Formats: sequence, structure tokens, C-alpha cells
Amino acid sequence: MNKKLIGVDLGGTTIKFAILTDTGEVQQKWSLRTNILDDGSHIVPDIVESINHHIDMYEMTKDQFIGIGMGTPGTVNFANGTVKGAFNLNWRESQPVQELIEAGTGLKFVIDNDANVAALGERWKGAGNNSTDVVFITLGTGVGGGVIANNHLIHGVVGAGGELGHMNVQPDGYLCTCGNRGCLERYASATGIVQLAQDFAEQYVGDSKLSAMINDGEEITSKIVFDLAKEDDYLAVKVAEKVGYYLGMAAANVGNILNPEFIVIGGGVSAAGEFLLDFVKTSFEKFAFPTVRESTSLKLAELGNDAGIIGAASLAKKFM
Repeated sequence: MNKKLIGVDLGGTTIKFAILTDTGEVQQKWSLRTNILDDGSHIVPDIVESINHHIDMYEMTKDQFIGIGMGTPGTVNFANGTVKGAFNLNWRESQPVQELIEAGTGLKFVIDNDANVAALGERWKGAGNNSTDVVFITLGTGVGGGVIANNHLIHGVVGAGGELGHMNVQPDGYLCTCGNRGCLERYASATGIVQLAQDFAEQYVGDSKLSAMINDGEEITSKIVFDLAKEDDYLAVKVAEKVGYYLGMAAANVGNILNPEFIVIGGGVSAAGEFLLDFVKTSFEKFAFPTVRESTSLKLAELGNDAGIIGAASLAKKFM
């Protein structure tokens, strides 16, 4: 009998779960709200209870499972399975996640950073085509990423490898939450795109619906910017071009260092689709080393919200 994997994608508002085959096919999915009260002390017990409940509900037994993999915000200590600094979970101090989940479920457990886990998902069952070398850039409220080189996730000395959102693309540019200036996150995230649009509008005096909305004090989102750009709004197109310029520069820098087979772009902002990707490719081709330009492909992510649970489950394959 082929054994199953459990994937858990832990987020600040929702915890997503899935039971998958060992080849990565999702068979069941469910979710629950993340209870961050009392310093996040309810999160791990809720995960344990939910997994045990669903195994019973599906009339399965623990010996049918290879193990559990989980993606989480925060800083992960891979040696002992702990997490700290996950502030949107109220986990400021170190949490013994692996120890508690293994004790509570009786299953082997492994954990990694959520961006790394999403990269594994896209690599395994998505746009990465199960390649040995894939870089994943996720564009949301911030910019995250994961780097897979020669079949291994790059963690770095203290787990900070793959912080693609903090690559400098504009020296002395916008101030980032990390304390530096000019990080990719400040130009290609949902919030960064809005700031770009507002700054561009201040200097633009021509006809533009985007400019008019900003000047009237209406709320602007990255989706509005790209929707208007697709309608050929001049200012919105200029913002989209600039976002693509910075993303393409970052992708070229990554490509020149690692020469992955695929650089996959995902996250909410990537819903702009091929329209955004075309701008990114133009910039990538400008900055990439010729050999990289010819051998590294830029692609849109394919798994959407399932990347995290699928990638998390793939972590547990180490127990096979």
C-alpha cells in the first residue's frame, strides 16, 4: 500500500492542511482559523487536534502515513524543529513545534520557512517541472523567495538564505522594514507598487485614470494598477514597466549567480500574469549574462494557494 503525506501551511490567519499521495497528488484538503491569542499557545495544539481528528474521520490509521511537513513564518531552527520570531503568530520566543507535534500525533515531523516550502511545492508539482535548480520569487504584501540548487534548499548559515526580497535594486531608495534602503520588496510587493504609483502620480500632469484616483484620495491596490495598465492607462503602464524593470533586474542577478533552469514568479501580485511577466523578461534579458539569458527560463507559478501544502508535504518525503 502506498503511504500518504500530510502537508501543513501555517499562516497568520489560516492554517491549511492536506493529505497527499507520495507522488504529490492532493486527496483531501481542509483549513482552520489561526488562533494567535495567548502568545500563540493554541496554534500547535489546534494543529495536533485537527490532524488526529481528520485521520479518524477518514477512517485511516497512523501507520498509513510517512510523516508531516509544515511551512511556517518566522526563523526556523532545522536541527531541533523550533520556530521563533514569527510575529504574526505571536511567537516571539522559541517554540518547540517538532517536539510537540510528534508527541501529539505519533508521526514524524519536519518544518521549514513558508517561502522555502512554497518553492518546494512549485518545484515538485508546479512550474518548476521537478528540476534540480529552481528559484521561486513570491510577490505579496512583501517579497519572499526560496532557492533550490542541485536538489537542495539553500538555507545559509543561520537560515537567512533565499531572502530575495532584500536584494538591493535601487541604492539609497525607499526605506525597507528591514532597515536598509532600496530592497526589491519596496518596489515589487503589493505595498511597494502602490508607493511607486503614488510617487509617479505626484510628477505626472497628463491624462490618467490612475492619477485621478490617487489625486482624489481613492484607495489604490496593486491589482488596480495592473488592471488600468492593461487598459493602456499611461501612468499605470509606466508603473508596471518600472515594477517589471526591478523584478527583471533581480531575476537576472539571481540567474547570474545560480543559473537555475527556472525562475518562478508567484504570489498575489503575479495574478497580473503574462502582462507583468513580459516587462520582467525585457529587463531580465537586459541584465542577464548571455549564457544565463539562453538557459534560464522565467515562468509564472502554477499552484496558487496549494504551493505551501504541497511543498510542506514534500519535506516529509525525507522519511521515506
